[in-house]
Amino acid sequence: MITIFGSINMDLIATTDRLPKPGETVAGNGFSTAAGGKGANQALAARRAGATVRMSGAVGNDGFAAPALELLDAAGTDLSTTRRVSQPTGTALILVGGDGENMIAVVPGANGTNTAEDAAAAVAALNSGDTLMLQFEIPVDAVETALNAAKAKGVRTVLNLAPLIPEAERLGRLADIVIANETEFERLAGQDNMSAAERETALVRLHGETGQTLIVTLGGDGVIAIRDGELSSAKGLVIEPVDTVGAGDTFCGYFAASLDEGLDFHASLRRAAVAGSLACLKAGAQPSIPVASEVAERL
Repeated sequence: MITIFGSINMDLIATTDRLPKPGETVAGNGFSTAAGGKGANQALAARRAGATVRMSGAVGNDGFAAPALELLDAAGTDLSTTRRVSQPTGTALILVGGDGENMIAVVPGANGTNTAEDAAAAVAALNSGDTLMLQFEIPVDAVETALNAAKAKGVRTVLNLAPLIPEAERLGRLADIVIANETEFERLAGQDNMSAAERETALVRLHGETGQTLIVTLGGDGVIAIRDGELSSAKGLVIEPVDTVGAGDTFCGYFAASLDEGLDFHASLRRAAVAGSLACLKAGAQPSIPVASEVAERL
């Protein structure tokens, strides 16, 4: 069983030939909406990977609530601990350039109502050996409470250090498994502009200090990780990305689902890296998350 305690959003997506510079207006060439939020994205990815998944979070009593939950519900995600609140459903405003890169502004809305009490309730339903996955699109005290409560129960915790917040370094040390991109890992390590060799050195150092499993996603270069004192890496697919929105969340969800399924660590990394690559091949947020059969064909 995997519980994701995190954000649920409605994404408003505009595409442009290129991303604007500060203060600049550019013409768009497309617009769409999609269910999103890092928590919901990761929950859907884990569910499409084949895991049993519970989504804990909050949406509003507005017109965005139902479409924000539609894909999760259709996939068979347990939504019994997803609350309806008076705040509006969270939204993300996304610009996608012609090269697939993106800019995102997130308005928390209902996601900001998640409390330490909600965190305790989410963990209370878990058993030793289950997995709890978190991100930083809900209040910090809720994340911290969930991490500490899960540790006390013997629940495996996976923390994605996104979006990057000032508390990332402190809270990152509370999880069993930490997943970060290059920029997020540099914050965790306290060093900017790392070379590949410096990244490996930092991984070994931090792992020696905490004993945690540390995973750094490297975009088209795959992923590097350290677990039980051993460095390992995995490659995704060689692709021309159409849209990178949701790729990191797809990696996280597939990785957690693969561990939950009993795959070994390296196989879990490889499966998640391939899934993340496939998520970049078409525009959109959650709809671009591949199903398990699509990933299996490319392994």
